Amino acid sequence: MHREKRPAMLVLEDGSYFEGHAFAGSGETLGEVVFNTGMTGYQEVLTDPSYKGQILVMTYPLIGNYGINDEDVESSGIHLEGFVVREYMDHPSNWRSRKTLKEYLEEHGKIGIEGIDTRALTRRIRTRGAMRGIISTRSRNTKELLEKVGSFPGLEGQDLVQHVSCTQAYVWKNGGAVALEGLPEKTAPYRVVVLDCGVKFNILRNLENAGCEVVVVPAWTPPHDILPFNPDGLLLSNGPGDPAAVTYAVDTVRSLLGRLPIFGICLGHQILGQALGAKTEKLKFGHHGVNQPVKNMGTGRIEITSQNHGFVVITETLPKDTRISHINLNDHTLEGLYFPSLRAFSVQYHPEAAPGPMDANYLFADFMRMMDTSAEQTRA
Repeated sequence: MHREKRPAMLVLEDGSYFEGHAFAGSGETLGEVVFNTGMTGYQEVLTDPSYKGQILVMTYPLIGNYGINDEDVESSGIHLEGFVVREYMDHPSNWRSRKTLKEYLEEHGKIGIEGIDTRALTRRIRTRGAMRGIISTRSRNTKELLEKVGSFPGLEGQDLVQHVSCTQAYVWKNGGAVALEGLPEKTAPYRVVVLDCGVKFNILRNLENAGCEVVVVPAWTPPHDILPFNPDGLLLSNGPGDPAAVTYAVDTVRSLLGRLPIFGICLGHQILGQALGAKTEKLKFGHHGVNQPVKNMGTGRIEITSQNHGFVVITETLPKDTRISHINLNDHTLEGLYFPSLRAFSVQYHPEAAPGPMDANYLFADFMRMMDTSAEQTRA
């Protein structure tokens, strides 16, 4: 079946532009343009709330070939602003596929474009850094579109967590969300409260599989509403935007430091770093993709990780007694910290690993051991 070729254009803030065709959706969308290096996992990427505010370029040239299934979602929707690929495959072949990528994007009102020279686009982003951009199927007037790009504020200083966090607390049970009615009785060895800054479902799945009762609360939940749950631990989730703008979460974590074990992932790592007194800064083009090498400074082991972040904690601003636990081997940025006296640790990458390898799954076991140790000390 012949697919209609609708002209589309991507314009970057430096004035460069790329012409292609829309394979899904229509209209215009603004965002920060970044690239992801994963060869697979586009469904997990689409549903990762951390991409809120961004137009995503996939560096792997063929996208859509295994369709969309009902299992590999990381949230209840698509959060990125636009999707750019070299070649879209409209006839997926996979036994789990339930719909095409085109259908999925259009269900969520998102634009997908193909026919773009993604290699040239990626090289430009690597050279110039992540840039603001616009996708349009309405206009090919680059001057007019460039003016619209100027209206997009970018990600620095933007609190995007408020757009992706849950608005009411719930329990994650048997692989899904269950409405929370009052304070539930504890039914598992551990009760973990998750501060939802845009949590990926696989983090919740990993916690439940490890034997945790999982209570998810909005990112702006204050300490006095968290402690009545009598949690054994607190998990700080991933999420989008500038961590320096999420001051309410930083204040909450600062109040809870030392009172219960804390585990931070991605944005949660940056929030923990700020709660300890550190500062964050924006990376040139961020880390978005899989197969990112990270060194565990405690064991010397190299972990191959899945990552998605545009900001980083500045190592030099951390308290002197903070233990640097992980370092990125590509650019030597901070990938993990550990503060034993406060029973707090975090990683910048994604140990839930979807998409990605399983090298970092041990961190969930470390969290369980920390909660065990904390419980023993409390009983003593």
